[in-house]
Parts: sequence; C-alpha cells; structure tokens
Amino acid sequence: MSQRKEERGAILRRRTKHEDDLPDEVVLDILARLPVKSLLRFRCVCKPWYSSIANPKFITTHLLNHNHHHGYVIHIRWNIPKPSSGSSPSSGQVCTLTCDGTYETVSEFRVPFTFQSGFPYVGGSCNGILCFTNYTTPGSNVVYLWNTSIRKFKRLPDNQFPNMIFGIGYDSQNNDFKVVGISRTFAKSKRPPEVRVYSLNSDSWKRVELGISLRPNVLYYDGNYFKALPFVSGHLHWMFKMSGGQERHSTHMLLSFDVNSEKFKQLQLPDDEGRGSCEMKFITSFKGKLALIKFESGAQPHGTLCSIWVIREYGVIDSWNKLCVLSIENFNFCISFTKDGLLLVQKGPLLVSTNGEIERKYKNVLIDPETLHEKEIDNEVDYRFDVAAYMENLVLLDGANVVSY
Repeated sequence: MSQRKEERGAILRRRTKHEDDLPDEVVLDILARLPVKSLLRFRCVCKPWYSSIANPKFITTHLLNHNHHHGYVIHIRWNIPKPSSGSSPSSGQVCTLTCDGTYETVSEFRVPFTFQSGFPYVGGSCNGILCFTNYTTPGSNVVYLWNTSIRKFKRLPDNQFPNMIFGIGYDSQNNDFKVVGISRTFAKSKRPPEVRVYSLNSDSWKRVELGISLRPNVLYYDGNYFKALPFVSGHLHWMFKMSGGQERHSTHMLLSFDVNSEKFKQLQLPDDEGRGSCEMKFITSFKGKLALIKFESGAQPHGTLCSIWVIREYGVIDSWNKLCVLSIENFNFCISFTKDGLLLVQKGPLLVSTNGEIERKYKNVLIDPETLHEKEIDNEVDYRFDVAAYMENLVLLDGANVVSY
C-alpha cells in the first residue's frame, strides 16, 4: 500500500470496520466540501479526524473546493483617534461582514489585535486571509495575518524594514501564502528600493532584488490612493508615481511580482492622458482581471468622468481594453468594486437642513458600468474604508505563533 493510501486509511480508522462503511477516500472528499464551522466541530470526534483536518494537503483541497464561493465582503473602517484621546489607532476597530453586491450587513466583529502606533489598514486579502499592517510609522512595519472564519491570527516575525507597501498573494506551486513589501518611496540616485518577502511555510522574511533598471534622477513614490494591492493571475501589483528627471509632469509606473517565481517586471499602462484634470487614478481587480480606474474632471461643473481599463489577456502587450467611461455627478470618492463588477462610489456632500441646522450629507451609490444603472445603499460606507473579500478556509488552523480568540 502506498504512503498516500496509508495516510487516508488512518484518517477515519475505527475500532470496528464494517463492510457497508464508506471508503476512506469518499469520506475525505465529503469532509473537504463541508463548511469551516462543521469541520471545526468534527475535529472533536476523534484524534485521527483532529489531525487529518489540520493536514496541509486537506487544507489545500478544502481551499480549492471553496475558492469560488465569494458572496461576502468585509468592510474595515480606518479608526483614526483624535490626538487628545490617548487611545491606540486600532483599539476597538470594528469589521462589518456584508453581502457582496448589496452591502447589506450580515454581522459585525472586532479586530482581535491592536497597533501601538501608526495607521492600521488592510494591505490586501487572498483566499480569505487578510493582511493587516500599520501605515505611517517608518521602520516599524508590524504585520498580521488574520483568518476571520476560524477566529485565528498570526503576527509575523518582527522586522525593521523601511516604510513599505505590503500585499499578500498565494504561491500555487508551493502551496504557500506570501507577504511582499516594497519601499514606499525610492530613487535610483539615492538608494535602490528595499523588497522583502515573507513565506508562511518557512515563517521567515528574506530580501529580494527588484531586478529592473530605474530611470536616473527620478523619485518613485506610492501612487495607488490607499487601495489594497490587487492579486491577479498569480501576480501582485504596485503603481508608483514618478517625478523629476526629464519628466515635466508626474507619470506612473506599474510593477508586477510573480509570487511563484519571485520575479518583478514592469507592465505597460494604457495611453490615456484624457482631457480633464486627473483627480484619482489607481489599479484594482475587476471581475478577476487587472484594471486601471481613472477619475478626471468632466465638462459639467459638478461632473466627473470615470474611465475603466481592463487587461483582456494577462501578460500580453497592448492587451488593455477601455471598458467604458462613466459620467458621475457630485463624485466624492471611489470605494471599491463588487465581485460582479459594480462600482461603489460616494457622492456629495449635499447641504441638508435638519432641525434648523445645516449638515453635510453623503450618499453611497452602486453603479453598473454596463447598464449605467445606479442604486443607492443605506449602509454607512465612506472613503475611510478598506474592503476585502471574505471566504471561509482553514489556513492558520495550526502553526507557530497562531493565536485563537
């Protein structure tokens, strides 16, 4: 009997084996299709079940069975305390689980860890694992991985890296989650960018070279407007603004990082200078494809034009396709896309009289880029929100320095 069959045979071994029992392979397949809450209860059935459900191979199989079940998203508000409050920026931070597409609230829960300083935000999410880091404290990049579905989190090994932009991706070849950080500001004439990669399998950081020639005397700095780094087609993506050198105006550079090979490359951005003044420009994921979103002033006094570009075939030069141009009145900020490609924006402010007092009111609207249909939502969602996909999984079920709450 092969080693694999021996492992399967040990998984559901009982004191008495009956002829009408299901084969071990069938039972394993059934378990791998069950929701996380059921599996957590089934770990208490017996020791073989306990160890087998935590087996990395089983966790991977369960992940593959559930990685398309995206029906929910998590909203995490940026909790910025007043200087006089004396509280931690992340103390009492609340997450809201909502239905993707309608943003109706399902439940609320608190972040189980805190940051002593800095600006906590979600650097990204991948297969249901959230990557939390602080934003504004140079040289003190505390990073957490959090699996909300099994109520467990892990603080990554301490580091003293420069202030970095972090993202998270999944290495499908090695069945490994990786956190990648790159310097927020860098220039070739001063110092090359710092790049660090954390592997969950090895529980350690390592240095990686950028491997790309940079323009001389040009300053590179973060240009993605606090948006989480998109993980698309096995690659993490950063967009940097470039200023100085021979450039009259700031331009943008798009970097991609292959999480499997750990190699960087520069991607071409679409040639779309537009006619108005650019108000916001960032990269994101649109229906599983890499997208560039650009907002610029429109012809009307309170109008904003939103251009959406999508890569049709990843890795193919000149594959950018201009999906549409939307005209949005009273645009204030873009929050996110839903899984089905609806754009969530905030409009306003509008001055409203309430009990004799003038107040500023904002409204949140879902826009379908294809039909141009708009739908207002009631939830309190504004630009100070991070949005991450929610998905059940068993990652971080066991392991070093994993904390339950």
